[in-house]
Amino acid sequence: MKKNVLIIGAGGVAQVVAHKCAQYNDLLGNIHIASRTIGKCEAIIRSVHEKRNAVTGRRLTAHALDALDIEKTAQLIRDTSSQIVINVGSAFLNMSVLSACLATGAAYIDTAIHEDPRKICETPPWYGNYEWKRRDECASLGVTALLGAGFDPGVVNAYARLAHDEYFDRIDSIDIIDVNAGDHGRYFATNFDPEINFREFTGQVWSWQNRQWTANAMFEVAEEWDLPVVGKRITYMTGHDEIHSLSRTLDVPDIRFWMGFGERYITVFNVLKSLGLLSEQPVTTAEGQSVVPLKVVKAVLPDPSSLAPGYTGKTCIGDLVKGVKDGQPREMFIYNVADHADAYREVGSQAISYTAGVPAAAAAILIARGDWDVGKMANIEELPPRPFLALLDEMGLPTRIKDAAGDRALNETTGADDIPAPVAAIQRRRA
Repeated sequence: MKKNVLIIGAGGVAQVVAHKCAQYNDLLGNIHIASRTIGKCEAIIRSVHEKRNAVTGRRLTAHALDALDIEKTAQLIRDTSSQIVINVGSAFLNMSVLSACLATGAAYIDTAIHEDPRKICETPPWYGNYEWKRRDECASLGVTALLGAGFDPGVVNAYARLAHDEYFDRIDSIDIIDVNAGDHGRYFATNFDPEINFREFTGQVWSWQNRQWTANAMFEVAEEWDLPVVGKRITYMTGHDEIHSLSRTLDVPDIRFWMGFGERYITVFNVLKSLGLLSEQPVTTAEGQSVVPLKVVKAVLPDPSSLAPGYTGKTCIGDLVKGVKDGQPREMFIYNVADHADAYREVGSQAISYTAGVPAAAAAILIARGDWDVGKMANIEELPPRPFLALLDEMGLPTRIKDAAGDRALNETTGADDIPAPVAAIQRRRA
């Protein structure tokens, strides 16, 4: 059984991961948090103690680290005796942190695909450009590396595997729908790192249609969905990590990703892009300074973690799966609804960070328990979904299913009005 966790990163998602790992530190052991800015790590640790989210007296320790430095990252893994590393820092760090895990034998978890800061929207499949090139190395060394263990990618991949294994004989299409119906009260802000957020949408939109990659422009294709709790919402087809693994691992002809955007976001985004302010390439000012426009935009926007205190409303994220079961057409929406205010009360973060961070902590618990300690590289849909989804039910992200039979919890013993409360789960563990 693996113990001791090193969390790399100190943003909103890292805060959720730290709180959730602390809730299970009787199983996970000591928790370490590392970032270039140690003060941010220390603030997260204070918030864990303030909300009394640590179940036992295990250590929570902050460390200063530049995770692009493979040797220093590997040394920190050794110094802390960490056997599980959760990488929730910038997507630019993935390959460096994975290298450090391969050097030390520690299990690796991330929540997003690797990106080269000099490139945007590379040729599909994106995992094939970096992560999958190291599959053989992980297998030969027996190192567990779980890719994309957030919500999307992550939980939605598990939903797709669950549908494939238990509810359909043939799947014709998977539409992954992500709607944030919340309000943070700011004129304009992004819910996570602005640099990463904008990079998702400045290149081509890649979808998997008719078993081939199809390119569109951002905001070119729109669709309105009538979703549980949040109601009718306009979404836009965009590229996203999970399409690039699901198209490889599941035999499904059409896989698309849809995200909700308000009119203001679209207007501001288009203006910034038209002015060249979303470029990742450096420019030289009249004073001779070299700056990256996208980094300047990031610097003037609100820190995503600052949005949490006043955030209201809910998110709805899930897979709309269509296909055939027992010779009959079938349609099913497998989804989760999260509340911004509930997330803030529990861990001091908004629901976007909560939905990304809880699954990463759950993946660490499954590795520690042995369920997912597979000794190789795997995307989430390559692993058994039931243990993951059952644990997420307990941890505050319950799964629901809506189909012709109605709307119900995945766990049939949990009624529609009896969603597991993570705080109650903590209290039971303390008792």
